[in-house]
Amino acid sequence: MKLKRQTLIKAAVLALACGVLPAAFAQSYPARPVRVVIPFPPGGTLDTVGRMLAQKLSEQTGQAFVIENKPGGNGIIGADIVAKAPADGYTLLFNASTFTTAPMTMKSTPYSVVKDFAPVALVAKAPLSVAINKNLPITDIKSLVAYAKANPGNMSFAVGSIGSAGHLSTELLKRSDNLNFMIVPYKGTAPAFQDLIGGQIAGFIDPILGSLQYHKTGMLRVVAVTSSTRTPNLPDVPTVAETIPGYEFYSWYGLWGPAKLPADITAKLNTEVNKALTGEMRDKLTPQGLLVTPGSVDDFIKFQREDMARTQKLITEGNIRVE
Repeated sequence: MKLKRQTLIKAAVLALACGVLPAAFAQSYPARPVRVVIPFPPGGTLDTVGRMLAQKLSEQTGQAFVIENKPGGNGIIGADIVAKAPADGYTLLFNASTFTTAPMTMKSTPYSVVKDFAPVALVAKAPLSVAINKNLPITDIKSLVAYAKANPGNMSFAVGSIGSAGHLSTELLKRSDNLNFMIVPYKGTAPAFQDLIGGQIAGFIDPILGSLQYHKTGMLRVVAVTSSTRTPNLPDVPTVAETIPGYEFYSWYGLWGPAKLPADITAKLNTEVNKALTGEMRDKLTPQGLLVTPGSVDDFIKFQREDMARTQKLITEGNIRVE
């Protein structure tokens, strides 16, 4: 009887430990520095937002969130590092929406976005700008549509990379009014802007920050933005939806961990990200045209699922593939 009682006590202690230890671990997290992988080079909007977020998380938790840039393979190399990391909350991925679309355009990737990653938080959405060569008779979406239809197949739009948000929003614009214009792939946004300003191409859809200064100095003309409402940094520029109802497209940024990241750790990170998106960080990002998007983990999962379904449809119908 005594032996049986000791066995029962041990079993109860073990059961209690199994329930309490994960919670205690979450309460003490992070207990050491956290590395945040950004799978692109320093200097872009993604890197800027990621470093701003990491700084705020460091201040809030008292532990360093350290950015590691791991570029290569259109973001595949850095993302794969996180997919294969221990699911303990000490290796995270900060990435843009190309993370979810790149595998749709490639023959194969070493991971599954859905199966190998745990969504933590949606951080911000970035409206895109429809930029046009200043010498063309295009001042808004209505005149863009008229020009494209009057010059079928002769109007060209740049894309900074295959499957990017700019590429997909350009495809969406084509389909919105059955427009016939050429899409010209570039290796990055800088050469695309050079040719747009020089007149070698007619238009380019890309996040607002890239075209803002060129627009303000008159080197090109931003005729619309892709958000559902006008943006603070271009208040006089209409939305595409004002001419083509229902048109809306964003690049967006989020935070992920490896699959099987404990729910308590995921929830704590989500809470800290939402806290970081208030006040100073929000005030810095809003004038740049970025829309901070605090929300729950479930909100992010739902948003990602719906966005992937929409972009998969565009990619399939447009037969978009990385050669």
